[in-house]
Amino acid sequence: MNTNSNTYTVIYTTIIVTLVAAILAFVSQGLKAKQEANEKADTISQMLTAAKFATKAELQKSGNTAVLAKYDEQIEQAFTVGVDGKKIADLERGKVFSPKDLKKQNYKIKDGSDAEIPVFIFKNGTTVVPVYGAGLWGPVWGYIAFEPGSTTIKGAYFDHESETAGLGAKIKDDPAFQAEFEGEKADFTTANVFDIVKGGAPKNPDGKSVTDNMIDAITGATMTSNGLDAAIDTWLGAYSAYFKGAVNNKTEEE
Repeated sequence: MNTNSNTYTVIYTTIIVTLVAAILAFVSQGLKAKQEANEKADTISQMLTAAKFATKAELQKSGNTAVLAKYDEQIEQAFTVGVDGKKIADLERGKVFSPKDLKKQNYKIKDGSDAEIPVFIFKNGTTVVPVYGAGLWGPVWGYIAFEPGSTTIKGAYFDHESETAGLGAKIKDDPAFQAEFEGEKADFTTANVFDIVKGGAPKNPDGKSVTDNMIDAITGATMTSNGLDAAIDTWLGAYSAYFKGAVNNKTEEE
């Protein structure tokens, strides 16, 4: 065959493209299981961090196997509920919701269709639920942990896909921001379940916040703060019926 002909060029290019595509597909498939394992461990690390079992750095250092073992040791119940607060189904052992799973449910929450949102309850009574929304450059998500039978926040951990380093990325990178949530309360009786306020949460003369469901926004990261605020309101709003029932049941038992 004439190597200078157009036919040769087309055939040669086709073979190379097909070969490269096959190699990439093989590599992708081979790495898929590892990628999924890493994503699952990272998701569980975020939940355990919010619930105050350890810091994210400590969990990352311990490795995936230790993280999964820690979760398996501490988890009591994991199930889904609807926006009506009623339990839908138990989750399979070890099943967690990845950001992709949260994205699907976020659409359902917003369009009023039948969302199935997860609830994770640990043996010490801590309840953890996820939030998901849009930041400035991409999705933001995270986990908020509540004290046993209470609307008081025990801890929180947030993550993002592509927020600006040193600004919006602080929702993940700045422990001081996440610490602001600790001891605050979610107000499940209003549409603004929790507020992240630009310019600082209003304070009383004693320096304490006017309300228990409000913290300071990140300076210079208005869009990310607004996006996270909307995500929290949307998702905690979807959990309102569940938490009202859970807290009322706890009060009656006591």
